[in-house]
Amino acid sequence: MAFSIRLTDEERMLAESYAKLQAISLGEAFKRALFEKIQDEYDVTVAKEAYDEYVSDGCKSRPIGELWKELDA
Repeated sequence: MAFSIRLTDEERMLAESYAKLQAISLGEAFKRALFEKIQDEYDVTVAKEAYDEYVSDGCKSRPIGELWKELDA
């Protein structure tokens, strides 16, 4: 699948510079950036859902010092 995006001259120069520094094509640079962003947002969403479930189940966090004391006993 191919698509096009409109960039200002400044945006184009920045993108081309980045691609050149990474020794990849401009298309590959955009592809990597897109999928990295998707993965980051997915990870944040999954983490938030897990935390919300943890809290709704009545669980609470506690200071790590308490755990260390428990483990030493």
